[in-house]
Amino acid sequence: MRIRYKPWARGELEASSFYIDNPEAYKGKWKSLFANDNPIHLELGCGKGGFISQLASQNTDINYIAIDMVDAMLGLAKRNIENVYIDKDMPINNVYLTRFDIERIFLIFNENDSFDRIYINFCNPWPRGKHRKKRLTHTRQLEKYRVFLKDEGEIFFKTDDDGLFCDSLLYFKQSGFDIINQTEDLANNKGFWNNIETEHEKMFMEQGIKIKAIIARKSKSPLKNAY
Repeated sequence: MRIRYKPWARGELEASSFYIDNPEAYKGKWKSLFANDNPIHLELGCGKGGFISQLASQNTDINYIAIDMVDAMLGLAKRNIENVYIDKDMPINNVYLTRFDIERIFLIFNENDSFDRIYINFCNPWPRGKHRKKRLTHTRQLEKYRVFLKDEGEIFFKTDDDGLFCDSLLYFKQSGFDIINQTEDLANNKGFWNNIETEHEKMFMEQGIKIKAIIARKSKSPLKNAY
């Protein structure tokens, strides 16, 4: 998603108490950011923060880290989180934002970070064959996530794209994940999970596009990883 440059974003992020500007320095020790032993969940590609702001504020017994690579997006996410927490009269103490290229995620996380869950919402489908390795659910990426996702940790994935959905089912299986649940019409599958609709999701649904979703669980079987 393209977004206009926000000249205020960089300054606001650097001044924020819940933004990490040097994520490489926390590799293997992200738990140290939180003053508790609560599980940590990760959102890959947080965009404007509509999802993470609602999710984190509703689940104060879980810690959250959200990543994007665009300052403008992260600046809006920072403001959205602040607004939601202020409205609920809550301190912002269970969520952090950081900027990084998700394709190189193994440079900022390792097995000591031990995440319980990863969220991937409406990532770029990269439909052309030569670009498909850029998909956040491609086997190349999933094998990286396995390193810092706990055994039996889960990935919650949503997309509007039929091709990406079908291919991702195969990617998960090839990368040592079990498909726990799947749906091709999330809106009409109310018991699937406690869904928080994203900005993209609402837009696609207004266009009559059905939302597809997958819950995949990391198997305990070892998988050789080059990272």
